[in-house]
Amino acid sequence: MLNIQDLLDKDLIVMDLRAADKAGVISELTGLLARNGRVRDADALSQAVLARESQGSTGIGEGIAIPHAKSQAISDIVVAFGRSKNGVDFQSLDGKPAYLFFLLVTPEDRPGDHLKVLARISRIMRNAALREQLLRCALPEELQKLILDEDGKYPNIR
Repeated sequence: MLNIQDLLDKDLIVMDLRAADKAGVISELTGLLARNGRVRDADALSQAVLARESQGSTGIGEGIAIPHAKSQAISDIVVAFGRSKNGVDFQSLDGKPAYLFFLLVTPEDRPGDHLKVLARISRIMRNAALREQLLRCALPEELQKLILDEDGKYPNIR
């Protein structure tokens, strides 16, 4: 099954991203994956995510961005989360800064799973009250619980 609870570990959450631009956010989150042993080559992964960004921004609006890519740098699906207190210009659809970032990376041979997880993240982030709570919470465990509780409201995906 492909639920966020199976993919988002509290060690893959950055409560206060330092990055001030799109490339910095991506680098910070891919570096987090590398430090936690989830990716073999953070630079290659960053390049893959930036290449995807060059096709069109993954800033979906409402303060959310979901940078994503398929890569040989990983062997399983991984999700990292970052929050920016100041916001980052992610060339979002609504022209506003992004504050909440989900980095999704899947192996190249799992394109269907990639789309399913993207859809799942998009669905849970439609909840405006959740977005506000995510901006205010103080601890990674609290943030993770909020996301997982919202994810639990929807049927499992296979």
